[in-house]
Amino acid sequence: MQTYLVGGCVRDKLLGKPVKDRDWVVVGATTDYMLKNGYKPVGKDFPVFLHPKTQEEYALARTERKSGHGYQGFTVYASPEVTLEEDLARRDLTINAIAESVDGDLIDPFNGINDLKKGILRHVSPAFVEDPVRVLRIARFAARFNFAIAEETQQLIKQMVASGELEHLVAERVWQELSKALQTDQPSVFFTSLRQVNALSCLFPEVDRLFGVPQIPKWHPEVDTGIHVMMVIDQSAKLSDDLAVRFAALCHDLGKGLTPKDILPSHAGHEATSIELTNKLCQRLRVPKDIATLAAKVAEYHTDVHLLFELDAARVLEVIEGLDSFRRPERFEQFLLAGEADFRGRPGYETVDYPEKRAFAECFQQASQIDIKPLLEQGLAGEQIKQAIRQQRCDAIERVLSTHRRG
Repeated sequence: MQTYLVGGCVRDKLLGKPVKDRDWVVVGATTDYMLKNGYKPVGKDFPVFLHPKTQEEYALARTERKSGHGYQGFTVYASPEVTLEEDLARRDLTINAIAESVDGDLIDPFNGINDLKKGILRHVSPAFVEDPVRVLRIARFAARFNFAIAEETQQLIKQMVASGELEHLVAERVWQELSKALQTDQPSVFFTSLRQVNALSCLFPEVDRLFGVPQIPKWHPEVDTGIHVMMVIDQSAKLSDDLAVRFAALCHDLGKGLTPKDILPSHAGHEATSIELTNKLCQRLRVPKDIATLAAKVAEYHTDVHLLFELDAARVLEVIEGLDSFRRPERFEQFLLAGEADFRGRPGYETVDYPEKRAFAECFQQASQIDIKPLLEQGLAGEQIKQAIRQQRCDAIERVLSTHRRG
């Protein structure tokens, strides 16, 4: 029995990045041998075990053969005869097919170290086409490491797209990879990489159709809506680690992809279409409820942040209430962060002052501090007290707006 560190832990160590989980491959052992030595089985589809002391994962060396569609359509063969190189050969990318022995020696049969140095994502073998999840993974790695996809790998993925293999992806895996990609420092690379290999229109058609759609240059120097949304999600990554904020930034302008051509570059009414498309996307990908709710609310109300000083107090309160902010103040904070990302996702706006965000936060703060005790003492109840509270909140918001307008 020989053990080797493999995969992401070796890759990240070579890149000088923190290593979170260490995965091992075991060559020359059987399931019985692992069990007799105290390893606990955890794998359902292939033999994976937990070390009795470290709890790290040890997988028997194995090969895979395509037997159906999708990422589960594989027949796995694990045996003491399977070599380390055969195990590495089934992996997706050369940078993930490097092993390290217990003595620290590197085994690199597919020149992954060289690709790491050059910043290239290259498939190990033609078997790459057998698992459609790999298309999402390679785009995510492009975003995570800011690496380029090798030309021959691009061509291979284009063939996968044309063959319809990506249609067999299940919603959970798409959302899993999307959420990981959005949590990188530059999530736009995930989408531009997918677009480069013709996969964006298949996986995220709502995002793909934004590219090439013009906006009014006065407000959007970048003009192209797709470029704007890419800039917005990158700004959201700078502003917040919150996945919900980043996903909302992605969805906020989806409706602009369906704006009638005869009104372009205006996008009047795009908010309603954005809500509809966001809801459909969330249903398709089975997005967690809280994340989906915020995305739809940001799609509905994001322009109100930018237009704050043109709104009356009643509309501002309507937005605050629409977000359920008095019960969910954290959602209001998320909303403002997404709005700021939208504001900054334009050339020349990355670092300029954004007083509307501060003023909106102040409006909410003042409206939240209304004391209802005097209203109760007046004997108000039911609809009367509701209206009285609403009026006092509107008055508080108007005072904030008046101060900022004068300023």
